[in-house]
Amino acid sequence: MSKIITRALTQEQDGVPGFIASPERSAPGPALLIVHHHYGVTGHIKHMACEFAEAGYTTMVPALYDMLGFSDFHDVQKKTTDGRFVEVIGRGWQYLCGRDDVDEKRVAVMGLCMGGRIGIHFVAATPQTAAFLGYYPSVREEGPSELRPRHPNEAAREIHCSSMILFGGNDRVAPVPVQEKLRAAFLEGTADVEWHFFPPAGHGFALADGDAYDPALARLTWPLSVNFLDRVLGSEAVATRMRSVA
Repeated sequence: MSKIITRALTQEQDGVPGFIASPERSAPGPALLIVHHHYGVTGHIKHMACEFAEAGYTTMVPALYDMLGFSDFHDVQKKTTDGRFVEVIGRGWQYLCGRDDVDEKRVAVMGLCMGGRIGIHFVAATPQTAAFLGYYPSVREEGPSELRPRHPNEAAREIHCSSMILFGGNDRVAPVPVQEKLRAAFLEGTADVEWHFFPPAGHGFALADGDAYDPALARLTWPLSVNFLDRVLGSEAVATRMRSVA
């Protein structure tokens, strides 16, 4: 296992609050920005970032709620526009792409639940994104509103990078008909879309923070995610892992 460096990011020291985990390396390499779920930067999200760092990716989780000025996660989505979310994610993106250990041409975005939905909007607005990985984006059948003036389906049509989306058949937030419309929208933007469907899975099946957590499915989706990033962002992460176990 390669050495992993982890630390909390602060507004005062780094210009953006959050968490980062990075493999020790001497040259710029691939990176991943994780847009967290409704519960924020939890212990499980940090653990996930560490796992991606062990796989060879400098992985950052911006603390969106801190940047938005909320101390409690319950009302954030009821009081924050999608545009404002995209704006603060952009601050995390700039920090990550500006690091000496990151190749800014090989930075992917991953979003989970709420983060998956908002991540769609961010990636559509950020064509520099090399890849998008979405775990059960919280997409609903809903019309435009002041907070959400644009449906994720509209944004997905503007995503042209390689993408991989994972959904469950028992998703209470984004039921299968909604998932199918989202998939069609992604395919309008690019044919390079992988869609993984797990019939028995509920919303949040890969996150230990929720009541639908399924450890077996979480273990199953992990190699799919790493393999996707390895293929899209290049083989350096693979080489790093091979050297660490040699």
